[in-house]
Amino acid sequence: MPATPLSAMDDPLALAEAYLRSVRRSESAHEIAASLRDLPRERLHAALDGDAERLAFWLNVYNATAQSVLSADPAAFEARSSFFRAPLVAVSGRDLSLDDVEHGMLRRSHPKWGFGYVPNPFSDAFERAFRVEERDPRIHFALNCGAASCPPIAAYEADRIDAQLDLASGGYLDSEAVYDAEAGVVTIPRLMLWFRGDFGGRRGILQFLRKYDAIPADVTPDIDYADYDWSLDAGRFAPVSEW
Repeated sequence: MPATPLSAMDDPLALAEAYLRSVRRSESAHEIAASLRDLPRERLHAALDGDAERLAFWLNVYNATAQSVLSADPAAFEARSSFFRAPLVAVSGRDLSLDDVEHGMLRRSHPKWGFGYVPNPFSDAFERAFRVEERDPRIHFALNCGAASCPPIAAYEADRIDAQLDLASGGYLDSEAVYDAEAGVVTIPRLMLWFRGDFGGRRGILQFLRKYDAIPADVTPDIDYADYDWSLDAGRFAPVSEW
């Protein structure tokens, strides 16, 4: 089993990526998880000095954690409330749930039940220190909790995160968005309803769909939302060429 280089154990971004790659290869990630837990906060703060770094770090932490847990115990997904809310990973001494990572760090303290419009006024100092500065709706096409409707998993890197998120968003909409020109309706993933405030509401959703060629630039169709498939489909990684 290849060991994680010592230099990577000191770099939060490299650690998060190594965590995901180890899970993908079905290798033990205990040492990496322990290094994430023991990261000095000043080192984490220095590494996560912009949204590109924060997006890459937290996306990899989320996806690695979800897949690691489901690989060890697929039945954990049956109690979804506990699966998302239980502390499953520790970063710099702070126990975090998948919800903490997604809605606290990646969605800048916006609870899952607020449709992306209502911020959490009670976020703590750790969350405020390490969350993104600006919400990016493309994260919804990069996070994989193990459900069949989730997008495939890739390892994200700060220096190319923008291109990677564009690729993930375009690819997911290519497979999941259906435009019926005759009916004047576009059917899109339900997560765009659940988090519509992240996209800027209906107008923002339509602009997003046009950007990724899911609908023609000159149309304003009605929107329908597809059912979300919550059946378990863990371990669905993107092709290596997309890593």
